Amino acid sequence: MDLKIKGKNVLVSAGSKGIGRAAVELFIQEGCNVAFCSSNEENVRKAEHEIKTKYNIEAIGLVCDINKLIDIERTVKTIKDKFGSIDILVNNCGGPVPGFFESLIEENWSSAFDQVLMSAIRFTRLVLPVMKSKKWGRIINVTSISVKQPVDNLILSNAFRSAVTAFSKTLSNQVGKDNITINNVAPGYTLTSRIDQLSVVRAKAAGTTPEKILESMADDVPMKRLASAEEVASLIVYLASEQAAYITGTTIGVDGGAIKATY
Repeated sequence: MDLKIKGKNVLVSAGSKGIGRAAVELFIQEGCNVAFCSSNEENVRKAEHEIKTKYNIEAIGLVCDINKLIDIERTVKTIKDKFGSIDILVNNCGGPVPGFFESLIEENWSSAFDQVLMSAIRFTRLVLPVMKSKKWGRIINVTSISVKQPVDNLILSNAFRSAVTAFSKTLSNQVGKDNITINNVAPGYTLTSRIDQLSVVRAKAAGTTPEKILESMADDVPMKRLASAEEVASLIVYLASEQAAYITGTTIGVDGGAIKATY
């Protein structure tokens, strides 16, 4: 299927690894001009090299701490200077620290606020004016199934990814007339470094091994396995397509059926 986004300019945050990286590669395969950012310079350079080797093109990788407004502003300006505009924005970020309410301190809440909610708001604010002037734009936020089914020891993610969902739904109603869609992709347990981190934390609390925790996670999913990053990224890219032009304000789970709710 031709998704009709060849030549579109794309920015993927947290795009050097995991779901973000998978999205970067799928956008490249669709013929888009792709930039990505990450807070880790080593990961950025490694991803740039691997992409150039695999696809024989230059993907723009930038170092950006998405907790900081100045870094986000610099990143967006650099990409606009290079591409002229950003047509498709993928707001992605690593998960905030896991933990139960009693184990978290004020600094954890402040950091998660900037990392999850304000990063999405700041990137969106900077790209939206040009999208409106061009009467075309796609914004896809990567959240989590926790926005529909909270996870006990991920209270920070539960709170702020749900805030992103509410922000997105509200804004989608305001910019739909400009042919701009805003949607959320809510992954379930996906084989990324984040899941490795969670399995270690849960294994320590339960007195078992990370491998046993991963097996238990998979057993809780009706499909009896965890997702690949590419399976999540496929929905991200589809929502950026012309075929998805009438889909906006939605949150779609990629979870193997793990969400228990019927909506």
